[in-house]
Amino acid sequence: MIEVKDLYKAFGEVRAVNGVSFTARDGEITGLLGPNGAGKTTTLRMLYTLMKPDAGQVLVDGVDAYTDALAVRRRLGVLPDARGLYKRLTAAENIDYFGRLHGMDPALLARRREALIDGLEMRDIASRRTEGFSQGQRVKTAIARALVHDPRNVLLDEPTNGLDVMATRAMRRFMRQLKDEGRCVLFSSHIMQEVAALCDRIVVIAHGRVVADETPAALLAQTGESSLEDAFVKIIGTDEGLAA
Repeated sequence: MIEVKDLYKAFGEVRAVNGVSFTARDGEITGLLGPNGAGKTTTLRMLYTLMKPDAGQVLVDGVDAYTDALAVRRRLGVLPDARGLYKRLTAAENIDYFGRLHGMDPALLARRREALIDGLEMRDIASRRTEGFSQGQRVKTAIARALVHDPRNVLLDEPTNGLDVMATRAMRRFMRQLKDEGRCVLFSSHIMQEVAALCDRIVVIAHGRVVADETPAALLAQTGESSLEDAFVKIIGTDEGLAA
């Protein structure tokens, strides 16, 4: 479980995150949405300890992200917006490298690698160098790399960005599998169809604040709209598009 409590972050005179609080629970998929400049990406970076908040607290399974950052990183699997791979390594070697960084036992690492390769339907690319991979192949490899240490909490920033239809379907199946395993899944997306299909709960950030934190059905009832896209526009009070 990920608990975010009254987070603040400013860059000079600009307050990017202004008191954000929400909870992403185990066994659920929580969607994090927001328009351009809302503070969503800054919030995510504070969650996975890339950036320190000016005030507030992040707890991952009850562990404070800034008093014990290493313990929190072990509990997190993160697909950030930057997904660089080591191009001279194969997909399997990229996964193995990150497993070794986590100090995994070689036999356990091999089992986890093979399970992820099968689960993400990437058997055909596992032995290929990642240089020249398609966007979908890169994303699958990056997700396998992020999950190799078997974290209970998963943060995915635009996981289907640039994927074709079949790869998107496979990614959605995999996210549901993570939920069914009882993991906490927090993901950002600008694709409302995806949010509607996957999310148990939706957190909307605008102007650095949480302006909605409800189930999809509750958001529709609250706004009186029949689609999540229209509900989102009404909640944030603007017609600007969703942000990456």
